[in-house]
Amino acid sequence: MKKKPDVVNKFTGDSWAYSKSVRDHFFKPKNILWEKPVDAIFDAEGVVGSPACGDVMRIWINVNPKKDTITDFKWRTFGCASAIASTSMLSVMVTERGGMKIDKALQIRPQDIMKRLGGLPDRKIHCSVLGDKALRAAINDWFKKTKQFSRIVVDGRQIIDPNTKTTEADIEEAVLEGATTLEAVQKRTKVGIGFPECLPKVEELIRFYREKYFGPDLI
Repeated sequence: MKKKPDVVNKFTGDSWAYSKSVRDHFFKPKNILWEKPVDAIFDAEGVVGSPACGDVMRIWINVNPKKDTITDFKWRTFGCASAIASTSMLSVMVTERGGMKIDKALQIRPQDIMKRLGGLPDRKIHCSVLGDKALRAAINDWFKKTKQFSRIVVDGRQIIDPNTKTTEADIEEAVLEGATTLEAVQKRTKVGIGFPECLPKVEELIRFYREKYFGPDLI
């Protein structure tokens, strides 16, 4: 029996269904910060995204310096159900079982969040890619405040879109996973949606990585 879609686009007829876990985290988000944040009660903050591209994620963390563990994770997200569910799940992953070691938290990737959610519709995968970046931004903020400068995580490649923090490595990974057009890459990363000035560079990178991994384009 085919699962009834949760969402149907009235213009295109496209539809998708959310897993039970996604629906649970959307309707009952975990660790969300409802009240106005008070900076003094949090050790660090990370922000990624832009209203122009549809999603903004803001994360606050507290850290146990002796154990080098994240003990608290609060968040606010402006975005769709998938974005809210992804951030909620990420907050659970980081704080469950007494909290996660910072080095392990830095290794979390969008695929890990999607796996815990039971998957996301293809057109909504991009909603899981901002959470890990916002978390890394918060951890970097902690490193700066505690003068642990050698531990600051620097993206290995140039940032293409300052709003979404999309790097050359993100474009390469998207192409490797089959996103070989600008539209497909944007669905995965949201690159350029709020910062169109970067699109020529994005298209250049897509062509480069497409040829690198899949051979010269047929003319």
